[in-house]
Amino acid sequence: MVRELQKRENRVVTYVRETRAELRKVVWPTRDEAINLTAIVVGTLMVMSVFLGAFDYIFTLLLRFLLGPH
Repeated sequence: MVRELQKRENRVVTYVRETRAELRKVVWPTRDEAINLTAIVVGTLMVMSVFLGAFDYIFTLLLRFLLGPH
């Protein structure tokens, strides 16, 4: 039973060790790159929100027209 516990701990320790080793290999973006990429994502989200909102509004009007007044 003690060996099983040691194997589990060793697996966890191995996992953590390998994860840290992989994270050291990552090329992290600079602050300016992170800010620019964040601005691109936020800008794209805003444009897509307006685009989809306009389509929603148009289709709502079209559906109300086709169904007629209640």
